[in-house]
Amino acid sequence: MKQLTFKQRVAQGIHDLFYIWKQEFRSTFRDQGVLIFFVLVPLVYPLIYAFIYTNETLRDVPTVVVDNSRTSLSRDYLRRVDATPEVRIVSYCADMEEAKLALKDRLAYGIIYIPASFGDDIAQGRQTKVSLYCDMSGLLYYKSLLLSNTEVSLDMNAEIKIARAGNTTQRQDELTAYPIAYQDVALYNPTNGFAAFLIPAVLMLIIQQTLLLGIGLSAGTARERNQFRDLVPINCHYNGTLRIVFGKGLSYLMVYALVAVYVLCVVPRLFSLNQIALPGELTLFCLPYLLACIFFSMTASIAIRNRETCMILFVFTSVPLLFLSGISWPGSAIPPFWKYFSYLFPSTFGINGYVRINSMGATLNEVSAEYQALWLQTGIYFVTTCLVYRWQILQSRKHVIQEYKRYKALREKTGKPSA
Repeated sequence: MKQLTFKQRVAQGIHDLFYIWKQEFRSTFRDQGVLIFFVLVPLVYPLIYAFIYTNETLRDVPTVVVDNSRTSLSRDYLRRVDATPEVRIVSYCADMEEAKLALKDRLAYGIIYIPASFGDDIAQGRQTKVSLYCDMSGLLYYKSLLLSNTEVSLDMNAEIKIARAGNTTQRQDELTAYPIAYQDVALYNPTNGFAAFLIPAVLMLIIQQTLLLGIGLSAGTARERNQFRDLVPINCHYNGTLRIVFGKGLSYLMVYALVAVYVLCVVPRLFSLNQIALPGELTLFCLPYLLACIFFSMTASIAIRNRETCMILFVFTSVPLLFLSGISWPGSAIPPFWKYFSYLFPSTFGINGYVRINSMGATLNEVSAEYQALWLQTGIYFVTTCLVYRWQILQSRKHVIQEYKRYKALREKTGKPSA
């Protein structure tokens, strides 16, 4: 064969790149398993999560009451608690044992206990207390019960202080009730909702995990179909590392550019979640995240030997990665080892950057640490992907040479001329 010129080599490489892109694109939409991870899961999972948390906050938590005081003041307290949106009093129990049974049978998730001395203590100017018992298996129950009882007790405290102060003007009443005025402002989550807090992180994680599973499944399929169970098929078009990496990466990027628009823009709008990001800033941030996820998944696919392996290796990582991102669990409370370990995954920087851009209105300059880290991961995982596929090309050539030698030896042994 004659030696190709540099221009011919470049032309051949570009032709092979688009050939690989076309083949990968075609196999993606012909393989039902890959299609599920690349299309169906990103379409359905965000809707499921958003539907579950669509109410944002917990309302009307079933609560039982043990009122040993039975005074007009205790009834007024309970009436106010029942009027709050967070709590719904479902029963009045005779004693704590009956209330505990209601909690055990899941008829209620909290107990409000008012002692017999409640009314007398207030009437005689002594401090009294109301006890609150919560089912701590669900922290949101505790939050709703504590919030409603705290607000009611503060309002009644203010009224009692004003009634006993003997003031003559409304301004004096205000100073008596609240010497220091305060205002509660919930930044970036005005409803204190669970969906606005959790869903953005889940959306970014879905992109990484579906890419990881889809590319892993595709790699397992390629090994099963290959004669020597190598990742790279025996084909003249696959005779180059960069053309394979760019061809496959371009195919995945085209699919997930559309998936990212749906997951990160359409889903939050459908469920009225916080979305104050500038489109240009969000687009520029998502580009390195998608590239980092793609090359990270292509590197990890070297461990996949068959189609089922990716489910065993990667599915269980979703929940730990959500915790390690510092969203579900405060990043400042994560041990240093696990914090540094989380830097291996694009989701750590992607989740934190996306939340700040989309929910807090940050610019790229304000998330420069996450943005630069994603580009750094893109470069590192691109190099590791090239090394993985280069090694696979060499392995494929080695197997071909061994097979040819075995075939040649067999022909010589049988006395037939070599082909």
